[in-house]
Amino acid sequence: MDAAGLPDFPPMAPAAEIIYQRILRPILFRLDAETAHRVTIAFLAGIPAITRSSPPVLATTAFGIEFANPIGLAAGVDKDARAVGAWQAMGFGFAELGTVTPIPQPGNDRPRMWRLPEHRALINRLGFPSAGMEAAARRLGRIRRRGTAFRIGLNFGPNKTTPTDRVAGDYAALIGRLGTAADFIVINVSSPNTPGLRDWQSPDRISALIGGLTPSRAGIADRRPILIKLAPDLDEQSIAAICAAAQAAGADGFVAGNTTLARAEVGVDDSSPGGLSGSPIRDRSRKLISAVYRATGGSMPIIGVGGVASAADAYEHMRAGATLIELYTGLIYEGPALAGVIKDGLARLLARGGFRSISEVAGSGSRGS
Repeated sequence: MDAAGLPDFPPMAPAAEIIYQRILRPILFRLDAETAHRVTIAFLAGIPAITRSSPPVLATTAFGIEFANPIGLAAGVDKDARAVGAWQAMGFGFAELGTVTPIPQPGNDRPRMWRLPEHRALINRLGFPSAGMEAAARRLGRIRRRGTAFRIGLNFGPNKTTPTDRVAGDYAALIGRLGTAADFIVINVSSPNTPGLRDWQSPDRISALIGGLTPSRAGIADRRPILIKLAPDLDEQSIAAICAAAQAAGADGFVAGNTTLARAEVGVDDSSPGGLSGSPIRDRSRKLISAVYRATGGSMPIIGVGGVASAADAYEHMRAGATLIELYTGLIYEGPALAGVIKDGLARLLARGGFRSISEVAGSGSRGS
């Protein structure tokens, strides 16, 4: 066991993992979780963009966009687009930045983020702290002017003070202001930390929401794909109905999923605030991915997120139906080398499974192959 009370790393772990797990993680874990996050982002903001090569077999296409590899950064890590160069330098194929809100807001009161080291998990009730869309626009504008092939997704959410009947207006404003800075857009209707937001996960509301965004999206010269981010707490019947409505309304894909309100896996009262992420939600997330894949007949790309901390985790999410994979809590426990480790592991798993490219894996398990 290390100083953070976590299982030690394997003897042959790469040097970067050893440095993180022996030195950096124990230091960061002496700080409260949110302070450690802020310190980390401040440091990473100074790292320049360096393109890391990926095994050619990992190149894939989703919603008409080519990705050098399918491993991405999940929303919630870099809320204000401060460290895009670092994610590229770590070897990610893309980053989903945000959640961005129209106007700046502080989020919920602190404390609002807690580690569960014994479960390699995290609980957060941040509530969309955001510097707002104008700050994001300035940073993303500088990145786009410099030119980058790195894929950027933007995750959008409403302000906490926005009345329920005007939530769609917040999403439209965000698309109108930031749509051209994104390669793809994620509509977050599944955070458990903004009151009433999950109520938008209904067929009627999803249909109206996406339909209302069409004029804003049409105002962008190059149409950006729109994805809907779903919660892992939905039942399969609800998932099927929501997917059908979203597909009919013109959505381009799904992010499956978000944090969960369930606590059974970590022995915490379900009534406690905040969303649980990390290893305990891996199976729950995989079931959501599989349910979305079946509901859409495998016709729409899925970004699978939740509990991924190894190449095997990513591979099984993809077999369940995911085209792309995102990481968040795994980075906290495994360190910045994780994207590269997963890429190398995926290449080996592809060879072992007889796949010629990563695109062949998506849904192979849900199809019964």
